[in-house]
Amino acid sequence: MDRTLSDSAEDERIVLNLLKSVDDGAGSQRRIAEELGIALGLVNAYLKRCIKKGLVKVSQAPARRYAYYLTPQGFAEKSRLTVEYLSYSFSFFRQAKADCARSFELAKEREFHNLVLFGKSDLAEIAVLCAVDCGVSIVAVVDKSADARGLFAGVKVVSDFAEVSAPFDAVVITDLVNARQSFDRAVERYGLEHVLVPGLLGINAADRRGELQ
Repeated sequence: MDRTLSDSAEDERIVLNLLKSVDDGAGSQRRIAEELGIALGLVNAYLKRCIKKGLVKVSQAPARRYAYYLTPQGFAEKSRLTVEYLSYSFSFFRQAKADCARSFELAKEREFHNLVLFGKSDLAEIAVLCAVDCGVSIVAVVDKSADARGLFAGVKVVSDFAEVSAPFDAVVITDLVNARQSFDRAVERYGLEHVLVPGLLGINAADRRGELQ
């Protein structure tokens, strides 16, 4: 997936969730931040943008607090983004499933049967589901996020490759935010032949092969 497209989709997702939160009466910025699971400063920045665009209006409440409401334009934008997000989600799922299947077929051609996913994401969840049909095993998901530990789609999540307890043959990149950095890190650690990349991430492994020669 092109990084610009990925960033744009994430930006619209945050705006959509913010508009939903305001419409549901979340009230304070701190409450919105808790509901969205993002930093308070980021909520403030997005709210200012939405207010400037006329999507949200603000009024002063007692005790020096503020209340936020959707404008008619904000309601229309929420509806538009909802439809767009659902359409994007369906297209993303279809492409991700096909790309994961191709990656897993390549893995089997190289006799790689036990794989680790690098990046906890929607793509990783689709990869776990696809692996069952493709006859490969996902032994762990590696994600450096502090809250990444536990289980994800029934697969153990660890913060570093060193914490993967089961043996594995290759790494599949499923990081949607920093795909290129994750790819480079995996290649440096395990070699290009042992790193698989779903096509939607837009990383040309052949280019990296040329860099390493």
